[in-house]
Amino acid sequence: MKQLVLSDIHENLGGKMVEFAGYNMPVQYNGVKAEHHTVRNEVGVFDVSHMGEVFVSGEKSLDFLQYITTNDVSKLNPGKIQYTCFPNADGGIVDDFLLYMIADKNYLLVVNASNIEKDLAWINEHNTFGCKINNQSNNYSLLSIQGPKSIALLQELTDINLSDIKYYNFKIGSVAGINEVILSRTGYTGEIGFELYVKNESVKKLWNAMFNTSIELKPIGLAARDTLRLEKGFCLYGNDINDTTSPIEAGLGWITKFTKEFINHEELKIQKERGVIRKLVGLELIDKGIARKDYPIVDTQGNEIGVVTSGTMSPSLNKAIAMAYLSKELSKTGSEIYIMVRKKQIKAVVVSLPFLK
Repeated sequence: MKQLVLSDIHENLGGKMVEFAGYNMPVQYNGVKAEHHTVRNEVGVFDVSHMGEVFVSGEKSLDFLQYITTNDVSKLNPGKIQYTCFPNADGGIVDDFLLYMIADKNYLLVVNASNIEKDLAWINEHNTFGCKINNQSNNYSLLSIQGPKSIALLQELTDINLSDIKYYNFKIGSVAGINEVILSRTGYTGEIGFELYVKNESVKKLWNAMFNTSIELKPIGLAARDTLRLEKGFCLYGNDINDTTSPIEAGLGWITKFTKEFINHEELKIQKERGVIRKLVGLELIDKGIARKDYPIVDTQGNEIGVVTSGTMSPSLNKAIAMAYLSKELSKTGSEIYIMVRKKQIKAVVVSLPFLK
C-alpha cells in the first residue's frame, strides 16, 4: 500500500486511515457530518494526492486528445480546464478526468487514482500521433481547499488575485513561497474552492502554511468528499460510471461533442439522437432507510429493475439520497420505485439532479 507524503500528519491529527485505490488515505477525522458541514459553511482541506498526473505534449497533441476524449479540446486555451472522458470501443468509459491546457501543445491529464495504470495503457495504445507521455503521478501531491472561506484563506498565501480565477480556470505561480504551484479553480464538492498541485518535496510546507493563516482550516476525509459530491450529483468512477456505462446514459452528453471524430463516436451519436434505454437518475427515499451501492431496486411487483450506484444520508438535506440507472420509462421525475434495504422494500422517488440546488 502506497503512503501519502503527509500520511504521518494525517495520523497525528487523528485521521482514520483506510486503503483506497492502493493508497493509505484518511477517511475521516472528527466525523463525516461535521466535516461535511465544515466544507459547506466554512473551509476544509482534502489530501487527494492519490490522483494521477499525466502530461501529454507534442506537435500533434491536440489531434491526439481530440481523438481519445469526448469533449472538444480545441475550445481550450492556456489556463483553461475541461471535464472530459476517455470513451472505449464498447460504448463505455475508460475514465473521467480533468484536462488542463498548460501551454500550446502541452496538456495535463488528472486521472482517477484507481485507473492510472489502465489509463496509461489506453493512452499509449492509441498514441499513433508521436506524442510524449510523461507520467508524473508519483512526483506530485494534490491538496483540495474547499468551502466559502477558501478564497480568503489562500489569498493570505499568494499574490495571485484568486477572485479573478473563474471556475474551470487555473494559474501557475507562487503560493506560500513555493514556486510553480498549479492553482486550479476546481473541486469535487460544489463549493467555491481550489485544487493545488505541488511537487512532493513542497507539500508539507504548503500544508503547514495553510494551517497558519488567520482563518481556521480543518482536515477533511474521503467519506465527506463522497457525501459532498453526491449531493451535487457528481459521478464517481467505479460507482456511477464505468467501462459499461456510456456518457449519454450517465447524463454526460454535455461533455460529448460530435463536432469532431473520436473513438466510438458513431455509436454514441446514435445514442444521442435516438435516446438511451436507461438513464442515471437521482432518488430520494420516502420511507426510512439509507440506500447503499449495489442495493437492488425493484418495482411494485418486486421485479428487480436496477441497482443503486451511490447512496448516502445527505447531511445538508437531512434525507437519504441515491443515484441509479433506471429504464427510460421509470426515469421520469416523480416515478416511484422501491429499494431493497435489508430485505425490506423502501419507497423512493425519482428527483432531478443535483439534489442540493
